[in-house]
Amino acid sequence: MLYEFRVLGALPAATDETFPELRAVTFCGQAIFYGDVIDEAHLFGLLARFRWRGMCVAEMRPLLGVCSSV
Repeated sequence: MLYEFRVLGALPAATDETFPELRAVTFCGQAIFYGDVIDEAHLFGLLARFRWRGMCVAEMRPLLGVCSSV
């Protein structure tokens, strides 16, 4: 399922290495990550990596009705 994660602040360096399965853009002062989340374990693993990088996830949501060909 395709998910979106909105993180407070600008896009940090080396996000490609930390989140190879997600795409990232910056919009209105927020870093927005999106990509396929396979299951609950994968979701919690992503959240742990955000925390490990010191990033504050302001919003997380599944993108229902959106094609997941990211």
